[in-house]
Amino acid sequence: MKWITRERPKIDRLACPWLIRRFIDPEAEIIYVPFDQVIPQAEALGAIPFDLPGVEYTHHEDKCTFDYLIEKHNVTDPAVHVMAPIVRGADTDRHDLATQASGLWAISAGLAYNEPDDQRLLEKGMLLYDALYSWAKHLQHVSHTQQPFENLLLEVFKKFLSQQKAEGKKVPEWAKELRDLIQDQIDTNLSLSLKGLSETLQVHPSYLSREFSKYFDNLTFGDYIRKLRIEKAIQLLASSHSLTEIAYLTGFSDQSHFTRIFKKHTGKSPSDFRKNLPKK
Repeated sequence: MKWITRERPKIDRLACPWLIRRFIDPEAEIIYVPFDQVIPQAEALGAIPFDLPGVEYTHHEDKCTFDYLIEKHNVTDPAVHVMAPIVRGADTDRHDLATQASGLWAISAGLAYNEPDDQRLLEKGMLLYDALYSWAKHLQHVSHTQQPFENLLLEVFKKFLSQQKAEGKKVPEWAKELRDLIQDQIDTNLSLSLKGLSETLQVHPSYLSREFSKYFDNLTFGDYIRKLRIEKAIQLLASSHSLTEIAYLTGFSDQSHFTRIFKKHTGKSPSDFRKNLPKK
């Protein structure tokens, strides 16, 4: 079958052809024409018009054309149903419907801006929605953070955020557990930032910063991590590790960065500090 819609697609007019070809009509021919030519060309070509006011395959109430295709053709694939609110949110500017909606809009708008040819844009859109489908089917519960320490820290923060209410002056369990986890993992390359955690958890960084400092010596997350790095570095200075190795093991970008922060905290460079350590 031939399917026809308005030119210059961005969201629905790329997502719908993907859905049509993958689940409804594998041999579908997708045609893009100017708005005022869609109906005349549909009649002349015997094509099905979609994503256009006044036709069957279009928006209904708060749902977009992608939603209607799923319902009309009884598409039951669970991954497609995960994709639906993402497409709807991006297409209707309701980014609150799915956390991925704003990202889909940004990528789709960029694709349309970079590619002036609608058929080539459709080819790239098919790749985009194949990728989104794979994520929805296989990867939606996989976190980007891979370090064990990162995953543990995220789990602890999630436990805290789920409590929903303040616990007064009593130190909450999340803070105790977080302190232990940081201490246990301080010999790894700690590269987390509070901003990164906030983005992952979708919580404003100032909120996490304020709550963190209440239970960690009135220090910000970054200052607390740096403090523990310096304490670990002091322990390692008594070993045979080089200063470059110590910088890496305590999470600094390089030896000069390590030296600068170490001197700021201790008043001595790492090499001078090592010279004054008692001989074993």
